[in-house]
Amino acid sequence: MVLGLLVLVALPLAIVAIPNTLSVVADLLPGEFDQIGLSRTHGLALPALMLTVPLAAVALRRMKVAHVLVAGLALVAVADAAGGYAASELVVGVVRVLRGIGGGLIVPATLVAVWDRTPALRGLWAGVFGVSLLEAQAFALWPLVDVTSWKVTLQPYPMATGVGLALAAAYLVVWRLAGRWPAPAPDARECSRLLLAAVPAAGIAVVAISTASAGWGVVPVILLAGLAIAGLLALGSIGRSENRTYAYTMVAVGVVLLPSTAQVTLVEMGGLGGPGLRGLWTPFGVAAVLAVVAGVGVRMFAKGVGRFAAPLGLLAMVVGLCSVRLVVPSADGLVLAVPFTLLAVGATVAVTATLGEVGIGAAAFGLSLCFAGVLAGYLLGTGVQMWMLEGVGSRQELVDSFVGALHWWALIGGFLLVGVIVLAAVMGRRPSREEEPPSGGELAEVAVGAGRGGEAAAEEPLRTWGSVVPEGSPAPEEDEPGEPVPAVPPQSPSPEDGERS
Repeated sequence: MVLGLLVLVALPLAIVAIPNTLSVVADLLPGEFDQIGLSRTHGLALPALMLTVPLAAVALRRMKVAHVLVAGLALVAVADAAGGYAASELVVGVVRVLRGIGGGLIVPATLVAVWDRTPALRGLWAGVFGVSLLEAQAFALWPLVDVTSWKVTLQPYPMATGVGLALAAAYLVVWRLAGRWPAPAPDARECSRLLLAAVPAAGIAVVAISTASAGWGVVPVILLAGLAIAGLLALGSIGRSENRTYAYTMVAVGVVLLPSTAQVTLVEMGGLGGPGLRGLWTPFGVAAVLAVVAGVGVRMFAKGVGRFAAPLGLLAMVVGLCSVRLVVPSADGLVLAVPFTLLAVGATVAVTATLGEVGIGAAAFGLSLCFAGVLAGYLLGTGVQMWMLEGVGSRQELVDSFVGALHWWALIGGFLLVGVIVLAAVMGRRPSREEEPPSGGELAEVAVGAGRGGEAAAEEPLRTWGSVVPEGSPAPEEDEPGEPVPAVPPQSPSPEDGERS
């Protein structure tokens, strides 16, 4: 129960650090601040988070998950406290990096914590994860309504941070008193794969920061974003077939879900003719409840259907993006329950179904690709917006360009999801080198190794029937006949064993 409450509070708190909302309160910034430079600095949370996720997953092999959870929430609390004293661009950058690192520790630690618990907890994690990506932009904007200080962007939910830290401390106490078995951790091969996932994440972060700093053109931004997504999908092709399906799903969810709903939320703000944040909470609430129910239901009652449920979930997201093109913008916020529900439930079903077929190392690897995909999706969406906003003169043209960029992005995201479905169907059936059956020579070596105890066969050259021993080479040693193999005598149970039984 404590762990479930911790997931409900800590996971959204970690992901709400991703959106860059400083432009919303630009009018409240002091005159000595460079607004463009400060906005770039404010965006450092996502690169810090996506670089921390694979490293934190590797660290969980040596560290206790309860300790990592407390450390992550403590960093978020420190960032919240320091945000109230931010008076320079350097302090803002430090606060946002700390916030990203704290979130990067929380996300994989909560996944590891629920891994060996009841199926409902893992389904709850997947549902809350999907809802957090869906509503991250709205959660980040909600504290800024009628705000009087720009520093609120650095400490949006201090009370929720305190509650999360208290729940993490309670979980640490319960974990110590209960004497639980150690949480699962990636093995050495999976750790090397996780470290490999940090390489494209660092590359995408450098590209994103360079794009924001150097003012690149539309074509380079779109091309680099497309190459980043293709690179993540290629990296997801490493490993076993079921791992590929999960990795592709996580890349698709990361690229599409948060960047899409962030644009929808901004278009539906009151100043652009939409219902504003107050009118969006009803459809967000409906989508959140249904997504959590779908995650728990799939995990508890539909095990082993990852290859069937994952495409259906991604197809639901495609339908959700089609409905975005039909109903957005809308002055009535209730109709937005349709695209929000389709996106959230579809993503949750796809993630939950594929998550049940992989190990903890592959799960953390896909999680790393997901957050790298979020930044790649932001880059691609920014390129589309730059393309649509060229030559805009009036306010009405600005609004029309934002809506047109959203519609184009929904179209691109839909085709991307369809491509991932096809890629998973093709590559998910192709065995990797780890799954290929051994050849004839390998089978003979395995047979000889089994007959000679394995280690001896590895030290001696393979000899099969009909093989010729070269002249002058030492003859192979043979067991002397009549010499029995010593056997371990059976031990009779002692009185102490009887008492223990």
